[in-house]
Amino acid sequence: MGRWEPNARGRLERAALELYVERGFERTSVAEIAERAGLTERTFFRHYADKREVLFAGSSALQELLVGAVARAPEPATPMEAVAAALAAAAGVLQERQEHARRRQAVIDANAELQERELIKLASLAAALADALRQRGVDDASASLAAEVGIAIFKIAFRRWVERTEDKDLSRFIEESLAGLKAVTAGA
Repeated sequence: MGRWEPNARGRLERAALELYVERGFERTSVAEIAERAGLTERTFFRHYADKREVLFAGSSALQELLVGAVARAPEPATPMEAVAAALAAAAGVLQERQEHARRRQAVIDANAELQERELIKLASLAAALADALRQRGVDDASASLAAEVGIAIFKIAFRRWVERTEDKDLSRFIEESLAGLKAVTAGA
Protein backbone atom coordinates (compact mmCIF):
# COMPACT_ATOMS: atom_id res chain seq x y z
CA MET A 1 0.00 0.00 0.00
CA GLY A 2 1.52 3.35 -1.02
CA ARG A 3 1.74 6.57 0.91
CA TRP A 4 -0.81 8.23 -1.35
CA GLU A 5 -3.55 5.67 -0.72
CA PRO A 6 -6.68 7.12 0.93
CA ASN A 7 -7.70 6.85 4.60
CA ALA A 8 -4.33 7.50 6.23
CA ARG A 9 -5.99 7.98 9.62
CA GLY A 10 -7.76 4.62 9.50
CA ARG A 11 -4.63 2.88 8.28
CA LEU A 12 -2.64 4.35 11.16
CA GLU A 13 -5.28 3.24 13.68
CA ARG A 14 -5.31 -0.32 12.32
CA ALA A 15 -1.51 -0.52 12.17
CA ALA A 16 -1.12 0.82 15.70
CA LEU A 17 -3.65 -1.58 17.18
CA GLU A 18 -2.10 -4.55 15.36
CA LEU A 19 1.36 -3.64 16.65
CA TYR A 20 0.16 -2.93 20.19
CA VAL A 21 -1.49 -6.35 20.30
CA GLU A 22 1.56 -8.09 18.78
CA ARG A 23 4.37 -6.30 20.65
CA GLY A 24 2.77 -4.30 23.41
CA PHE A 25 2.20 -0.55 23.61
CA GLU A 26 5.57 0.24 25.20
CA ARG A 27 7.58 -1.72 22.63
CA THR A 28 5.93 -0.09 19.61
CA SER A 29 7.31 3.12 18.12
CA VAL A 30 5.61 5.74 15.99
CA ALA A 31 8.07 4.89 13.21
CA GLU A 32 6.91 1.25 13.26
CA ILE A 33 3.25 2.29 13.18
CA ALA A 34 3.85 4.59 10.22
CA GLU A 35 5.85 1.93 8.40
CA ARG A 36 3.16 -0.72 8.94
CA ALA A 37 0.55 1.73 7.60
CA GLY A 38 2.74 2.54 4.59
CA LEU A 39 3.08 6.16 5.70
CA THR A 40 5.70 8.48 7.16
CA GLU A 41 6.17 9.58 10.76
CA ARG A 42 5.35 13.09 9.62
CA THR A 43 1.95 11.87 8.40
CA PHE A 44 1.41 10.15 11.74
CA PHE A 45 2.01 13.41 13.61
CA ARG A 46 -0.35 15.28 11.29
CA HIS A 47 -3.13 13.09 12.63
CA TYR A 48 -2.07 12.31 16.22
CA ALA A 49 -0.14 14.13 18.93
CA ASP A 50 1.40 10.89 20.22
CA LYS A 51 1.02 7.14 20.03
CA ARG A 52 -1.53 7.06 22.88
CA GLU A 53 -3.98 9.19 20.94
CA VAL A 54 -4.37 6.55 18.23
CA LEU A 55 -6.33 4.47 20.76
CA PHE A 56 -8.52 7.40 21.78
CA ALA A 57 -9.12 8.90 18.36
CA GLY A 58 -12.88 8.37 18.49
CA SER A 59 -13.47 10.05 21.83
CA SER A 60 -14.42 13.45 20.40
CA ALA A 61 -16.92 11.84 18.01
CA LEU A 62 -18.33 9.82 20.92
CA GLN A 63 -18.64 13.00 22.97
CA GLU A 64 -20.51 14.75 20.14
CA LEU A 65 -22.83 11.77 19.80
CA LEU A 66 -23.61 11.69 23.54
CA VAL A 67 -24.16 15.44 23.80
CA GLY A 68 -26.35 15.45 20.69
CA ALA A 69 -28.49 12.62 22.01
CA VAL A 70 -29.02 14.44 25.32
CA ALA A 71 -30.04 17.57 23.41
CA ARG A 72 -32.50 15.57 21.28
CA ALA A 73 -34.10 13.72 24.22
CA PRO A 74 -37.81 14.52 24.58
CA GLU A 75 -38.52 17.61 26.68
CA PRO A 76 -40.20 15.78 29.58
CA ALA A 77 -37.28 13.32 29.93
CA THR A 78 -35.65 13.19 33.35
CA PRO A 79 -31.89 13.76 33.47
CA MET A 80 -31.27 10.00 33.72
CA GLU A 81 -33.67 9.31 30.83
CA ALA A 82 -31.73 11.81 28.70
CA VAL A 83 -28.44 10.15 29.70
CA ALA A 84 -29.93 6.72 28.96
CA ALA A 85 -30.89 7.95 25.48
CA ALA A 86 -27.31 9.12 24.96
CA LEU A 87 -25.91 5.76 26.08
CA ALA A 88 -28.30 3.95 23.73
CA ALA A 89 -27.09 6.13 20.84
CA ALA A 90 -23.47 5.31 21.69
CA ALA A 91 -24.24 1.60 21.88
CA GLY A 92 -25.69 1.69 18.39
CA VAL A 93 -22.47 3.11 16.97
CA LEU A 94 -20.03 1.06 19.04
CA GLN A 95 -21.80 -2.26 18.40
CA GLU A 96 -20.38 -2.36 14.88
CA ARG A 97 -16.83 -2.17 16.25
CA GLN A 98 -16.94 -4.86 18.91
CA GLU A 99 -13.82 -6.77 17.88
CA HIS A 100 -11.87 -3.52 17.61
CA ALA A 101 -13.19 -2.50 21.05
CA ARG A 102 -12.09 -5.83 22.56
CA ARG A 103 -8.58 -5.59 21.16
CA ARG A 104 -8.28 -1.92 22.10
CA GLN A 105 -9.43 -2.61 25.66
CA ALA A 106 -6.90 -5.43 26.03
CA VAL A 107 -4.11 -3.02 25.08
CA ILE A 108 -5.40 -0.41 27.55
CA ASP A 109 -5.76 -2.97 30.33
CA ALA A 110 -2.11 -3.99 29.89
CA ASN A 111 -0.75 -0.46 30.40
CA ALA A 112 -1.19 1.85 33.41
CA GLU A 113 -0.50 4.99 31.36
CA LEU A 114 -3.30 4.07 28.95
CA GLN A 115 -5.66 3.26 31.82
CA GLU A 116 -5.03 6.71 33.22
CA ARG A 117 -5.64 8.26 29.80
CA GLU A 118 -8.92 6.36 29.50
CA LEU A 119 -10.07 7.68 32.87
CA ILE A 120 -9.28 11.23 31.75
CA LYS A 121 -11.30 10.71 28.56
CA LEU A 122 -14.23 9.29 30.55
CA ALA A 123 -14.11 12.28 32.91
CA SER A 124 -14.28 14.56 29.86
CA LEU A 125 -17.32 12.65 28.61
CA ALA A 126 -18.99 13.06 32.01
CA ALA A 127 -18.28 16.81 32.00
CA ALA A 128 -19.72 17.15 28.48
CA LEU A 129 -22.84 15.19 29.46
CA ALA A 130 -23.30 17.37 32.53
CA ASP A 131 -22.99 20.51 30.39
CA ALA A 132 -25.56 19.13 27.94
CA LEU A 133 -27.94 18.47 30.83
CA ARG A 134 -27.41 21.98 32.19
CA GLN A 135 -28.34 23.32 28.76
CA ARG A 136 -31.64 21.46 29.19
CA GLY A 137 -32.23 23.39 32.43
CA VAL A 138 -31.04 20.74 34.87
CA ASP A 139 -29.45 22.19 38.02
CA ASP A 140 -25.67 21.82 38.45
CA ALA A 141 -25.70 19.12 41.12
CA SER A 142 -28.31 16.96 39.38
CA ALA A 143 -26.58 17.36 36.01
CA SER A 144 -23.22 16.32 37.45
CA LEU A 145 -24.73 13.38 39.32
CA ALA A 146 -26.67 12.08 36.31
CA ALA A 147 -23.64 12.44 34.05
CA GLU A 148 -21.26 10.68 36.44
CA VAL A 149 -23.75 7.86 37.03
CA GLY A 150 -24.26 7.58 33.28
CA ILE A 151 -20.53 7.19 32.67
CA ALA A 152 -20.33 4.59 35.47
CA ILE A 153 -23.15 2.65 33.80
CA PHE A 154 -21.37 2.94 30.46
CA LYS A 155 -18.06 1.69 31.93
CA ILE A 156 -19.68 -1.34 33.55
CA ALA A 157 -21.78 -2.21 30.51
CA PHE A 158 -18.84 -1.71 28.15
CA ARG A 159 -16.58 -3.91 30.27
CA ARG A 160 -19.19 -6.69 30.36
CA TRP A 161 -19.70 -6.35 26.59
CA VAL A 162 -16.02 -6.65 25.66
CA GLU A 163 -15.54 -9.56 28.08
CA ARG A 164 -18.87 -11.17 27.29
CA THR A 165 -19.42 -14.86 27.01
CA GLU A 166 -23.09 -14.60 26.07
CA ASP A 167 -24.35 -13.17 22.79
CA LYS A 168 -25.73 -9.75 23.70
CA ASP A 169 -25.52 -6.34 22.14
CA LEU A 170 -23.95 -3.47 24.06
CA SER A 171 -27.41 -1.90 24.30
CA ARG A 172 -28.64 -4.90 26.33
CA PHE A 173 -25.74 -4.54 28.76
CA ILE A 174 -26.55 -0.85 29.13
CA GLU A 175 -30.23 -1.66 29.76
CA GLU A 176 -29.25 -4.27 32.36
CA SER A 177 -26.92 -1.80 34.07
CA LEU A 178 -29.66 0.84 34.15
CA ALA A 179 -32.04 -1.74 35.65
CA GLY A 180 -29.34 -2.64 38.17
CA LEU A 181 -29.06 1.01 39.15
CA LYS A 182 -32.81 1.18 39.74
CA ALA A 183 -32.64 -1.99 41.83
CA VAL A 184 -29.80 -0.76 44.06
CA THR A 185 -31.44 2.65 44.58
CA ALA A 186 -34.97 1.37 45.20
CA GLY A 187 -36.11 2.39 48.63
CA ALA A 188 -33.22 4.80 49.00
